[in-house]
Amino acid sequence: MSEGRIEAPRGTRDVLPDEHRLRREILRVAADAFAGHGFGQLTTPTFEHTEVFARGVGASTDIVRKEMYTFEDRGGRSITLRPEGTAGVVRAFVEHGMHKLPLPVKLWYTGSMFRYEAPQSGRFREHTQIGAEAIGSDDPLLDAEVIALAAAIYASVGVPDLRLRISSLGDAGSREPYRVQLREYLLAQIDALPDDARQRMIENPMRLFDSKDPVVAAVMAHAPRLADNLSDAATDHFGRVLAALDAVGIAYERDSSLVRGLDYYTHTVFEFTCDRLGAQSGIGGGGRYDGLVHQLGGPELSGVGFGSGIERIVLALAAAGIEPPPPKIDIYFAAVDDESRREVFAIMTRLRARGRSCDADRVGRSLKGMMRHAAGMGASRTVILGPRERERGVAVIREMQTGDQIEVPLLNLERAL
Repeated sequence: MSEGRIEAPRGTRDVLPDEHRLRREILRVAADAFAGHGFGQLTTPTFEHTEVFARGVGASTDIVRKEMYTFEDRGGRSITLRPEGTAGVVRAFVEHGMHKLPLPVKLWYTGSMFRYEAPQSGRFREHTQIGAEAIGSDDPLLDAEVIALAAAIYASVGVPDLRLRISSLGDAGSREPYRVQLREYLLAQIDALPDDARQRMIENPMRLFDSKDPVVAAVMAHAPRLADNLSDAATDHFGRVLAALDAVGIAYERDSSLVRGLDYYTHTVFEFTCDRLGAQSGIGGGGRYDGLVHQLGGPELSGVGFGSGIERIVLALAAAGIEPPPPKIDIYFAAVDDESRREVFAIMTRLRARGRSCDADRVGRSLKGMMRHAAGMGASRTVILGPRERERGVAVIREMQTGDQIEVPLLNLERAL
């Protein structure tokens, strides 16, 4: 690497303090919503054995085939930085015997995800995700509950122009006959398909609905839809999900081309979009996965969940003109000389230990400069202390919003603050 400035790797970005304030608010709202719905927080490792994703996500998906960061550790084991959250959560569910707990087990998470994909607006090779998984029930009302949970989070943080797309991928009784029908259609169109699409047609023809290739998209536009070929059981499940959403007034659009990018989905799949984000409008989504727990070594239990990228939510809020909250501290200390700065340092240390946010000048500003600095930090009050105040045994407390000032004996300053 040449000498000079070093930038973040392509496809990654630094999150600066202004955006972090907004992210903290999003996470606070999400954590409160998760807790209110009975979800407990789970943290899984940043990297997993590659088999977790090869078995769970699906070997025919773009994630496994093209986008995972996979490497061998020093023990020769294949390790992968997690590209998504659900498989790791389910692996932890199985490993720790959570199926013995009262079902469904409700878990939520937040953390970084890693995918080697072309950088686009709001899509990065490392992104932060929040998500929730409810494992151990096949009740359609649980699908609706998870969708309502995601909608409540988006509404609480103020995501504008929100739309919900929803469909069903059916059950095994729907999917196998449908795959035969879809392959027959694709074989009739095979001369129009590129080589990569032909290979994927053999592995999992439904993956072609998720292709970004315009040639493939044109072929798939006229392909038969699984939503039109559901079994009676799958039709009933989906109908009960939609009825539950209708009952609570959650608007949705049925979209039979929606397949999501992961092989573990069955029955309900959904995606939330924000119209203000243009072509890359998705901000989160998920669905039901009836076979994933068993695929990762657990019992035959179904689950449902969703994930949402924090970066996508931040972009949606920016599109609505919602800016990060301004910085704010409780107390700024404007200490004029060295002795005052030493005294103020001791006071700040004790106040911080009691949970008060405090700061002071550290670059030698003038008193006027310190007052501007205090205003820029959103301080509620500023304490002014210098030789003249110390000589009189007082400190000046200024209310920054009104400009009102009072003098307080130094001995009573901490109590007054």
